[in-house]
Amino acid sequence: MNYHFSANRVRNFGTTIFSEITALAQHHQAINLGQGFPDFSAPDFIKRAAIQAIEADINQYAPLPGRPKLRQAIADKVLKHEGRSVDPNSEIAVMVGATEAIFSTIMGLVDPGDEVIVFEPFYDSYIASIEFAGGIPKYYTLQAPDWAIDPDELEKLFSDKTKLIMINTPHNPTGKVFGQDEMQLIADLCLKYDVVAAVDGAYEHIIYDGAEHVHMANLDGMAERTVCISSLGKTFSVTGWKTGWTVAPPELTTAIMRVYQWATFSGINPFQEAAADALIAAETNGYYAELSNSYHRKRDILMNGFKEIGLKAIMPYGSFFIMVDISELGLGDDVAFCKYLPAEVGVAAIPPSAFYVNKEHGRKMARFAFCKQDEVLQAAVEKLRVLGG
Repeated sequence: MNYHFSANRVRNFGTTIFSEITALAQHHQAINLGQGFPDFSAPDFIKRAAIQAIEADINQYAPLPGRPKLRQAIADKVLKHEGRSVDPNSEIAVMVGATEAIFSTIMGLVDPGDEVIVFEPFYDSYIASIEFAGGIPKYYTLQAPDWAIDPDELEKLFSDKTKLIMINTPHNPTGKVFGQDEMQLIADLCLKYDVVAAVDGAYEHIIYDGAEHVHMANLDGMAERTVCISSLGKTFSVTGWKTGWTVAPPELTTAIMRVYQWATFSGINPFQEAAADALIAAETNGYYAELSNSYHRKRDILMNGFKEIGLKAIMPYGSFFIMVDISELGLGDDVAFCKYLPAEVGVAAIPPSAFYVNKEHGRKMARFAFCKQDEVLQAAVEKLRVLGG
C-alpha cells in the first residue's frame, strides 16, 4: 500500500477504538458493552413510519435543508420542550446524522488558526473535525468523580482567537449533565469573548434522577450565537438511520449548509419522513418518559452489579455510559484492561484514553455502555464478577 499518496490531513487518523474493540468482542464472542448502539428493537411506530414512507415512494432525493415536514416537526419540538420559536425554513438543517452535523458546523464556522474549546473526555469526531478545518483545539479536562468546571480555569482558555466552544450534554462518556450554573458560566464567557456555542445534545432525552437538560439558546444573549445539534439515532434506537439536524440562527445555518451541500447534499428521504412522524407521535404517546424510564432501569442493573462486585463506578445522570475506576484491579492501564476483558472475561468495554488528548487522564478508567437488553446486562454482570476476586 502506497501510504505516501494519502493527504497529510488524514495520515494521523487510524482506525477508531470503537472498531477495534468491536472486532475483539466479535472475535471472542464477548458481550459488547463497548460501542454505544442499542441491541434491542426500535419502537414499532417509527419502523412502521419508515415502511409507509418507502411504500409511498418517498425514495428520491430529499431537499437540501431536509424535508419540510421534518423541519416543521423539529421546530414544533423546540417550541414545546424549550419554549422557543424557530423558523423551520431558515434555522433548521437536516443532515446525515449528528456526526455530520458536527462536522458541517465546525467546517462552516471555524477558519484556520481559530481556537475551539473542547471539554475532555470528548466524542472523538470533534477533534478530527477541528483539525480538518485547520482550527486549534484547546482542552478543558473534566476530572472524576464529579466532572466539575472551575470557572477561572475555563476562562483561561478563552481569548480573542476563540471562535467556538463545543459542549456535549448529556455527556459522552462521563454521563455528566451540565447544570444551569455551568451553562450560564459558559454563556457569560461566550458573550464576553464573542464566541459561538455548539451544543451536542444527542442524548437530550436520556436523563435521570431529576437532572435537567438546560438549553443554551434560551439563556440571555445566546440564541443568536448557539448551534443546537441533535439526532434521531439515540432517542429512537435507530443509530443506523443517520438522521440528525442543527437548529441555529439563519447566518449560522447558512454557513453550515454551505459545507453540507458539498458533502452529501441530501439526507435519506424516507427516514426523514419517518423521523417527522416519530417526533409528532412521541409528543402524544408518552415515548420520551418511557425511554428515560427504560434507560434508568438499565443503568441501575449495571450500577448495582458493579457495586455488588466491588467495582468503583461513577454514577451517570444522563446518556447511556458508565465510567468505572479500574486502578486497583492490577490489570494494567485502560487499553490493556479493555483488551484483556473480551478475551478473558467475555465482556467488552472502551478505553477512555481515546477521549483525551493527554492519554494519562483516561488510563485508570473504562467505559461501559448500558444501551443493551436487560438480560444482556445481567449476563455481563455475572461474567464481570470474576473481577471482584
